[in-house]
Amino acid sequence: MKVVIQRCKNAQVTVHEEVVGAIGEGLMVLVGVTHEDEEKDAKYLADKVAGLRIFEDEQEKMNFSVLDIGGAILSVSQFTLYGDCRKGKRPNFMAAARPEQAEKLYEAFNRELAAKGLQVETGVFGAMMDVSLTNSGPVTIIIDSRN
Repeated sequence: MKVVIQRCKNAQVTVHEEVVGAIGEGLMVLVGVTHEDEEKDAKYLADKVAGLRIFEDEQEKMNFSVLDIGGAILSVSQFTLYGDCRKGKRPNFMAAARPEQAEKLYEAFNRELAAKGLQVETGVFGAMMDVSLTNSGPVTIIIDSRN
C-alpha cells in the first residue's frame, strides 16, 4: 500500500456536487493498494499516519502527530498512485489492485485509524471525486508499506 499525506488546514471531497467528507486541521491522505497488499499493510500505514510527527510545536519543530493536535483524517482511495509512467505517455495501472481487494484494504486502513480515536472522513470508493484542501506548509509525505 502507498499513501500520500498532506498536512492541511482543511480539506473536503465532493461527489456529484455533494460534500461527502470534510475536515478542519489534520491530514489529507490519498490511499493506493497494489496486488500483494494485505491487512498488515493497512495496519502498518495506519500506525505510521496516526503517529507521524509533522505538526509543529511551540518552537516550530515538527514534533506533534495528528493525534497530538486533535486533528482529523480525510482518506480518499486513489488507484492512480500505482500508475506506471516509464513507457509512453499514458500511465499503466496494472500494479493497482482490483477494486474488490483495494476496497477491503482501504476500509481496513480507515478502521485502524478510527480505532486510534481519530475522526476519519472519506470519499466514495470508486467514484469520480473532486478533492480540495489548503495544504499547510506545504508538507507532503509519501509512505509505501513495501519500502
